[in-house]
Amino acid sequence: MLISSNIAILQQISSTGFRTGICWLTTFERRQRLLDLIRKQPGLRVPEIAEQMSVSQGTVRNDLNALASMGQLTRVRGGATIIDNTQLAHPAFAMRAKVNAEAKQHIARWAADLVRDGDSILFDASTTVYHMARYLQDCRNLTVVTNGIDVARALAQNPSNTVILLGGLVHSDGASVTGTLSEQLLKDLHIKTAFVSCYGFSLEAGLTEIDIHEAQLKSKMIASAASVVALIDSTKFGRVTLTPFARTDQIAHIFADSNLNPEWIERLGQTCVALTVCAESTVSTYAPRDPGTRH
Repeated sequence: MLISSNIAILQQISSTGFRTGICWLTTFERRQRLLDLIRKQPGLRVPEIAEQMSVSQGTVRNDLNALASMGQLTRVRGGATIIDNTQLAHPAFAMRAKVNAEAKQHIARWAADLVRDGDSILFDASTTVYHMARYLQDCRNLTVVTNGIDVARALAQNPSNTVILLGGLVHSDGASVTGTLSEQLLKDLHIKTAFVSCYGFSLEAGLTEIDIHEAQLKSKMIASAASVVALIDSTKFGRVTLTPFARTDQIAHIFADSNLNPEWIERLGQTCVALTVCAESTVSTYAPRDPGTRH
Protein backbone atom coordinates (compact mmCIF):
# COMPACT_ATOMS: atom_id res chain seq x y z
CA MET A 1 0.00 0.00 0.00
CA LEU A 2 2.82 2.41 0.86
CA ILE A 3 4.60 1.70 -2.45
CA SER A 4 1.38 2.31 -4.38
CA SER A 5 0.81 5.59 -2.55
CA ASN A 6 4.34 6.77 -3.32
CA ILE A 7 3.93 5.89 -7.00
CA ALA A 8 0.67 7.83 -7.08
CA ILE A 9 2.37 10.84 -5.51
CA LEU A 10 5.22 10.72 -8.04
CA GLN A 11 2.74 10.49 -10.88
CA GLN A 12 0.92 13.52 -9.50
CA ILE A 13 4.20 15.45 -9.21
CA SER A 14 5.11 14.78 -12.83
CA SER A 15 1.69 15.76 -14.18
CA THR A 16 0.99 18.91 -12.23
CA GLY A 17 3.62 21.49 -11.48
CA PHE A 18 4.72 22.82 -8.12
CA ARG A 19 3.80 22.37 -4.51
CA THR A 20 2.42 24.92 -2.10
CA GLY A 21 2.07 23.76 1.48
CA ILE A 22 0.85 20.18 1.21
CA CYS A 23 -1.10 20.68 -2.04
CA TRP A 24 0.22 20.18 -5.54
CA LEU A 25 -1.08 22.68 -8.08
CA THR A 26 -2.05 22.02 -11.68
CA THR A 27 -0.49 24.14 -14.40
CA PHE A 28 -3.67 26.21 -14.58
CA GLU A 29 -3.68 26.82 -10.81
CA ARG A 30 0.01 27.74 -10.82
CA ARG A 31 -0.53 30.29 -13.58
CA GLN A 32 -3.50 31.79 -11.76
CA ARG A 33 -1.34 32.23 -8.67
CA LEU A 34 1.34 33.79 -10.84
CA LEU A 35 -1.22 36.30 -12.15
CA ASP A 36 -2.34 37.08 -8.60
CA LEU A 37 1.28 37.61 -7.53
CA ILE A 38 2.01 40.05 -10.36
CA ARG A 39 -1.27 41.84 -9.75
CA LYS A 40 -0.43 42.34 -6.05
CA GLN A 41 3.26 43.13 -6.59
CA PRO A 42 3.71 44.93 -9.93
CA GLY A 43 7.29 45.10 -11.14
CA LEU A 44 8.43 41.71 -9.86
CA ARG A 45 11.20 40.17 -11.95
CA VAL A 46 11.48 36.55 -13.04
CA PRO A 47 14.00 35.56 -10.31
CA GLU A 48 11.80 37.09 -7.61
CA ILE A 49 8.70 35.36 -8.94
CA ALA A 50 10.54 32.02 -9.10
CA GLU A 51 11.70 32.40 -5.50
CA GLN A 52 8.27 33.31 -4.16
CA MET A 53 6.56 30.48 -6.04
CA SER A 54 9.31 27.90 -5.40
CA VAL A 55 9.70 27.01 -9.07
CA SER A 56 12.50 27.39 -11.59
CA GLN A 57 13.01 30.57 -13.59
CA GLY A 58 12.46 28.53 -16.75
CA THR A 59 9.01 27.52 -15.50
CA VAL A 60 8.19 31.14 -14.75
CA ARG A 61 9.25 32.25 -18.23
CA ASN A 62 7.22 29.48 -19.87
CA ASP A 63 4.16 30.45 -17.82
CA LEU A 64 4.59 34.15 -18.60
CA ASN A 65 4.89 33.42 -22.32
CA ALA A 66 1.81 31.18 -22.23
CA LEU A 67 -0.24 33.80 -20.38
CA ALA A 68 0.95 36.50 -22.79
CA SER A 69 -0.17 34.42 -25.77
CA MET A 70 -3.61 34.17 -24.15
CA GLY A 71 -3.76 37.95 -23.75
CA GLN A 72 -3.76 37.89 -19.95
CA LEU A 73 -0.51 39.79 -19.48
CA THR A 74 2.13 41.72 -21.39
CA ARG A 75 5.77 40.65 -21.35
CA VAL A 76 8.23 43.39 -20.43
CA ARG A 77 11.95 43.25 -19.82
CA GLY A 78 12.56 40.75 -17.04
CA GLY A 79 8.92 40.22 -16.15
CA ALA A 80 5.36 41.08 -17.13
CA THR A 81 2.41 43.37 -16.47
CA ILE A 82 -1.22 42.41 -16.15
CA ILE A 83 -3.62 43.22 -18.98
CA ASP A 84 -6.85 44.30 -17.34
CA ASN A 85 -9.13 45.84 -19.94
CA THR A 86 -11.90 46.15 -17.33
CA GLN A 87 -9.99 49.18 -16.04
CA LEU A 88 -10.25 51.00 -19.36
CA ALA A 89 -12.35 54.14 -19.47
CA HIS A 90 -15.01 52.81 -21.82
CA PRO A 91 -16.17 49.33 -22.96
CA ALA A 92 -15.91 50.33 -26.63
CA PHE A 93 -12.21 51.07 -26.23
CA ALA A 94 -11.72 47.81 -24.32
CA MET A 95 -13.29 45.89 -27.19
CA ARG A 96 -11.05 47.65 -29.73
CA ALA A 97 -8.00 46.82 -27.62
CA LYS A 98 -8.77 43.11 -28.00
CA VAL A 99 -8.93 43.21 -31.82
CA ASN A 100 -5.66 41.82 -33.25
CA ALA A 101 -4.28 42.15 -29.71
CA GLU A 102 -1.33 39.79 -30.24
CA ALA A 103 -0.15 41.64 -33.36
CA LYS A 104 -0.54 44.99 -31.62
CA GLN A 105 1.46 43.79 -28.63
CA HIS A 106 4.32 42.62 -30.84
CA ILE A 107 4.38 46.01 -32.56
CA ALA A 108 4.14 47.88 -29.27
CA ARG A 109 6.89 45.90 -27.61
CA TRP A 110 9.51 46.63 -30.27
CA ALA A 111 8.43 50.24 -30.86
CA ALA A 112 8.90 50.91 -27.14
CA ASP A 113 12.63 50.30 -27.58
CA LEU A 114 12.85 53.66 -29.38
CA VAL A 115 11.99 55.52 -26.16
CA ARG A 116 14.77 56.59 -23.80
CA ASP A 117 14.74 58.08 -20.31
CA GLY A 118 13.97 61.79 -20.41
CA ASP A 119 12.37 61.75 -23.87
CA SER A 120 9.48 64.00 -24.86
CA ILE A 121 6.95 61.88 -26.71
CA LEU A 122 3.49 62.28 -28.11
CA PHE A 123 0.93 59.47 -28.12
CA ASP A 124 -2.39 59.38 -29.91
CA ALA A 125 -5.44 57.60 -28.45
CA SER A 126 -5.15 54.39 -30.50
CA THR A 127 -5.27 50.94 -28.91
CA THR A 128 -1.89 49.98 -30.39
CA VAL A 129 -0.26 52.97 -28.73
CA TYR A 130 -2.10 52.08 -25.52
CA HIS A 131 -0.42 48.65 -25.65
CA MET A 132 2.93 50.40 -26.13
CA ALA A 133 2.46 52.40 -22.93
CA ARG A 134 2.57 49.15 -20.98
CA TYR A 135 6.12 48.49 -22.18
CA LEU A 136 7.48 51.79 -20.86
CA GLN A 137 7.31 51.02 -17.15
CA ASP A 138 11.11 50.91 -16.90
CA CYS A 139 11.53 54.35 -18.50
CA ARG A 140 11.96 57.37 -16.26
CA ASN A 141 11.37 61.11 -16.52
CA LEU A 142 9.31 60.97 -19.69
CA THR A 143 7.31 63.98 -20.83
CA VAL A 144 4.21 62.54 -22.46
CA VAL A 145 1.59 64.52 -24.37
CA THR A 146 -1.52 62.58 -25.36
CA ASN A 147 -5.21 62.90 -26.19
CA GLY A 148 -5.79 59.33 -25.00
CA ILE A 149 -7.44 59.12 -21.60
CA ASP A 150 -6.40 55.50 -20.98
CA VAL A 151 -2.91 56.14 -22.33
CA ALA A 152 -2.53 59.05 -19.90
CA ARG A 153 -3.74 56.95 -16.97
CA ALA A 154 -1.32 54.13 -17.80
CA LEU A 155 1.76 56.37 -18.04
CA ALA A 156 0.84 58.56 -15.07
CA GLN A 157 1.25 55.53 -12.79
CA ASN A 158 4.99 56.17 -12.98
CA PRO A 159 5.53 59.19 -10.69
CA SER A 160 8.72 60.23 -12.51
CA ASN A 161 6.75 60.95 -15.71
CA THR A 162 5.12 64.24 -16.62
CA VAL A 163 1.87 63.41 -18.42
CA ILE A 164 -0.07 66.15 -20.23
CA LEU A 165 -3.62 65.23 -21.27
CA LEU A 166 -4.77 67.50 -24.08
CA GLY A 167 -7.96 69.42 -23.39
CA GLY A 168 -11.11 69.63 -25.46
CA LEU A 169 -14.22 67.61 -26.21
CA VAL A 170 -14.42 64.04 -24.94
CA HIS A 171 -15.00 61.63 -27.82
CA SER A 172 -18.14 59.51 -27.81
CA ASP A 173 -16.17 56.33 -27.03
CA GLY A 174 -14.87 57.93 -23.83
CA ALA A 175 -11.26 57.20 -24.74
CA SER A 176 -9.99 60.38 -26.39
CA VAL A 177 -10.15 64.17 -26.40
CA THR A 178 -10.31 66.35 -29.53
CA GLY A 179 -10.97 69.98 -30.39
CA THR A 180 -9.41 73.40 -30.81
CA LEU A 181 -8.14 73.59 -27.21
CA SER A 182 -5.86 70.63 -27.91
CA GLU A 183 -4.69 72.10 -31.19
CA GLN A 184 -3.77 75.45 -29.59
CA LEU A 185 -1.63 73.74 -26.95
CA LEU A 186 0.22 71.70 -29.55
CA LYS A 187 1.30 74.85 -31.44
CA ASP A 188 3.73 75.78 -28.67
CA LEU A 189 5.23 72.31 -28.11
CA HIS A 190 8.38 70.77 -29.56
CA ILE A 191 8.16 66.99 -29.26
CA LYS A 192 10.96 64.55 -30.05
CA THR A 193 8.81 61.68 -31.36
CA ALA A 194 5.11 61.23 -32.11
CA PHE A 195 3.76 57.67 -31.97
CA VAL A 196 0.48 57.31 -33.87
CA SER A 197 -1.71 54.67 -35.44
CA CYS A 198 -4.51 54.83 -37.99
CA TYR A 199 -7.54 53.11 -39.50
CA GLY A 200 -5.88 52.75 -42.88
CA PHE A 201 -2.60 53.22 -44.70
CA SER A 202 -1.62 53.40 -48.36
CA LEU A 203 1.37 54.92 -50.09
CA GLU A 204 -0.87 57.30 -52.03
CA ALA A 205 -3.16 58.46 -49.22
CA GLY A 206 -0.77 58.04 -46.29
CA LEU A 207 -2.28 57.56 -42.82
CA THR A 208 -6.08 57.90 -42.76
CA GLU A 209 -8.80 58.09 -40.12
CA ILE A 210 -12.57 57.61 -40.09
CA ASP A 211 -13.14 60.50 -37.68
CA ILE A 212 -12.48 63.98 -39.08
CA HIS A 213 -11.82 65.54 -35.66
CA GLU A 214 -9.30 62.83 -34.76
CA ALA A 215 -7.58 63.32 -38.10
CA GLN A 216 -7.34 67.09 -37.62
CA LEU A 217 -5.81 66.68 -34.17
CA LYS A 218 -3.35 64.03 -35.35
CA SER A 219 -2.15 66.32 -38.13
CA LYS A 220 -1.36 68.95 -35.48
CA MET A 221 0.41 66.32 -33.39
CA ILE A 222 2.64 65.41 -36.31
CA ALA A 223 3.44 69.07 -36.99
CA SER A 224 4.75 69.49 -33.43
CA ALA A 225 7.06 66.45 -33.56
CA ALA A 226 10.57 66.15 -34.95
CA SER A 227 9.94 62.52 -35.93
CA VAL A 228 6.81 60.44 -36.59
CA VAL A 229 6.56 56.69 -35.90
CA ALA A 230 3.46 54.87 -37.15
CA LEU A 231 2.29 51.64 -35.47
CA ILE A 232 0.18 49.82 -38.07
CA ASP A 233 -1.03 46.24 -37.84
CA SER A 234 -1.08 44.33 -41.12
CA THR A 235 -4.89 44.45 -41.52
CA LYS A 236 -4.72 48.21 -42.15
CA PHE A 237 -2.30 48.18 -45.07
CA GLY A 238 -3.96 49.01 -48.36
CA ARG A 239 -7.06 50.39 -46.64
CA VAL A 240 -8.07 54.01 -47.28
CA THR A 241 -10.63 55.55 -44.91
CA LEU A 242 -12.43 58.88 -44.82
CA THR A 243 -9.74 61.49 -44.25
CA PRO A 244 -5.90 61.57 -44.35
CA PHE A 245 -3.80 63.10 -41.59
CA ALA A 246 -0.21 62.31 -42.65
CA ARG A 247 1.50 61.85 -45.98
CA THR A 248 3.83 58.90 -46.41
CA ASP A 249 6.85 61.22 -46.67
CA GLN A 250 6.03 62.64 -43.22
CA ILE A 251 6.57 59.24 -41.58
CA ALA A 252 10.08 58.30 -40.44
CA HIS A 253 9.41 54.72 -39.34
CA ILE A 254 6.59 52.18 -39.59
CA PHE A 255 6.21 49.23 -37.22
CA ALA A 256 4.04 46.37 -38.50
CA ASP A 257 3.38 42.77 -37.45
CA SER A 258 4.77 39.65 -39.09
CA ASN A 259 1.54 38.95 -41.01
CA LEU A 260 2.37 41.82 -43.36
CA ASN A 261 2.29 40.86 -47.03
CA PRO A 262 5.90 40.81 -48.36
CA GLU A 263 4.74 43.02 -51.23
CA TRP A 264 4.57 45.92 -48.80
CA ILE A 265 8.19 45.42 -47.78
CA GLU A 266 9.22 45.87 -51.39
CA ARG A 267 6.93 48.85 -51.94
CA LEU A 268 8.03 50.67 -48.79
CA GLY A 269 11.64 49.97 -49.72
CA GLN A 270 11.20 52.45 -52.54
CA THR A 271 10.13 55.23 -50.17
CA CYS A 272 11.83 57.30 -47.49
CA VAL A 273 10.21 55.27 -44.69
CA ALA A 274 12.03 52.70 -42.54
CA LEU A 275 10.01 49.55 -41.82
CA THR A 276 10.24 47.16 -38.88
CA VAL A 277 8.30 43.89 -39.09
CA CYS A 278 7.68 42.55 -35.59
CA ALA A 279 7.28 38.96 -34.44
CA GLU A 280 7.14 37.76 -30.84
CA SER A 281 10.89 37.39 -30.30
CA THR A 282 12.49 38.78 -33.49
CA VAL A 283 12.21 41.81 -35.73
CA SER A 284 13.31 42.51 -39.29
CA THR A 285 14.19 46.14 -40.01
CA TYR A 286 14.28 47.45 -43.56
CA ALA A 287 15.98 50.75 -44.18
CA PRO A 288 14.68 52.83 -47.08
CA ARG A 289 15.88 51.34 -50.38
CA ASP A 290 17.74 48.66 -48.39
CA PRO A 291 17.19 44.86 -48.54
CA GLY A 292 16.76 44.46 -44.79
CA THR A 293 18.60 43.29 -41.72
CA ARG A 294 17.36 40.78 -39.16
CA HIS A 295 18.04 41.48 -35.49
